[in-house]
Amino acid sequence: MFNQCIRLPTTLLSTQSTRAVFLLPSSSQRPSFISAARMATAAGNRVSDRIKHDHRELESYYNKMKSAKSDDEKVRWQNQFVWELARHSIAEELVVYPAMEKHVPDGLKLAEKDRSEHQIVKEKLYEFQQMEASDPSFIPAIDSLWETLGQHIKEEEQDDLPLLEKHIEEGDSQKMAASFDRTKHFVPTQSHPGAPDRPPYETVAGLMAAPIDKLMDMFKKFPSAEERKI
Repeated sequence: MFNQCIRLPTTLLSTQSTRAVFLLPSSSQRPSFISAARMATAAGNRVSDRIKHDHRELESYYNKMKSAKSDDEKVRWQNQFVWELARHSIAEELVVYPAMEKHVPDGLKLAEKDRSEHQIVKEKLYEFQQMEASDPSFIPAIDSLWETLGQHIKEEEQDDLPLLEKHIEEGDSQKMAASFDRTKHFVPTQSHPGAPDRPPYETVAGLMAAPIDKLMDMFKKFPSAEERKI
């Protein structure tokens, strides 16, 4: 099922193509990675701070997509939104939800609820990431996605994250924040709703899909670093 959801020709899996995955495109073509130290300064030290920072970025990308004046501009923000949301969702599933299960009363139930919400978001994101900006359904699709994601973000920020922070030490939250940041560097940058949604299977699936996603990213357009500032 997972291989089917990637839907890429087998020629991309040749030795030469696989080596190309590790060649980075120019800075004008791809989102830049922020060092852990700079991220800590910008977003705060706790894991909830990192997650909320991602949420504000996603909201900004959504709004910029909505206000874009051309199809080219829409595509750039579409690529940026997909890139960030795919990484953010998987990093939460690999780092944050297992911590909820371990430390928060009824954490397993809470994590399962969040995973089910993520699955709906992933399915909508999978459809949206394949759409052309000229498609009349482009804006309705991102609006529908954001409606689902926005409700999930609201519940996560009001209920889930405060509960998690309440039941872990500040030092553990800081370590989790660093792990969350690192994980985002190694996970897929596209939505794969047919993939597993919990470790260790999600980790294995992610390591398989990430190089292919990153190869595809090399040929996409993204907003500039200045445009991405919030």
